[in-house]
Amino acid sequence: MMQINCPWCGLRNATEFRQLGEKAPRPDVATADPKAWREYLYFRDNTWGIAEERWFHSAGCRQYLTLHRDTYANKALRSEGDPR
Repeated sequence: MMQINCPWCGLRNATEFRQLGEKAPRPDVATADPKAWREYLYFRDNTWGIAEERWFHSAGCRQYLTLHRDTYANKALRSEGDPR
């Protein structure tokens, strides 16, 4: 079982969290065309190795966090608070 260190609650089982996917840079609302929005919403790199992902602590403090995870070993490396 993978364990995640929540910045607010401490070390918890991954079952308490909801994975939201890779953290992609959001396009500028004023200048982005439909293609940029489509890529932002639907396409991910699917990194094999260390990926930066967004997670939500659904069964705990209900805060968003950024998790650096090794997708090869499925191991949480580092987490940090992510204000939304």
